[in-house]
Amino acid sequence: MMKTIKIKNMVCDRCKSVLQNSFENAGMAIEKIELGEITFKDDRSFHFEKANEILINNGFEFIHDENELLIEKVKSRILKILDEQTELRVNLSEYLSKSLNKEYSILSKLFSTQQGLTIEKYFIRLKIEKAKEYIQMNNMSFSEIAYNLNYKSSSHLANQFKSVTGIAMGEYKKLPFKRNSLDKIV
Repeated sequence: MMKTIKIKNMVCDRCKSVLQNSFENAGMAIEKIELGEITFKDDRSFHFEKANEILINNGFEFIHDENELLIEKVKSRILKILDEQTELRVNLSEYLSKSLNKEYSILSKLFSTQQGLTIEKYFIRLKIEKAKEYIQMNNMSFSEIAYNLNYKSSSHLANQFKSVTGIAMGEYKKLPFKRNSLDKIV
């Protein structure tokens, strides 16, 4: 019989790869791995204490309640929007509501209560981290970065960038790069 666990802070493909290698090296064969969830082939090979140790050592943790799980789903959907840049043109509230089959007002209130910031502010912070990545790669103008992140203008991005980071994009480009880990945004 298979065993499925829910995991907090899985935000990218690298997270999946790290956990897959760690669990398989510990003798726990994985059937399927997705952001926030791992299904093991055989529940007899699953050992809770060892799994918990692997998660903690790699900066993750078990999700134990439904609200926490819903928040992680919101985060993973938002990260998906950011990763699939063409999806940035969707309405965030409609997309989340439809993909999670919940009223946006419920999602928004739960997220704000549990995370201490709104979904919109979380999304803006993620977009700013993506802008930092683009600046670091040094192959796009600020206007192109703004377009890729679905800002109406580069000045709108510049204003949000300065509001979030405290410095202008041009200044940031001259400094040693400092980016935040996506799982540490909230």
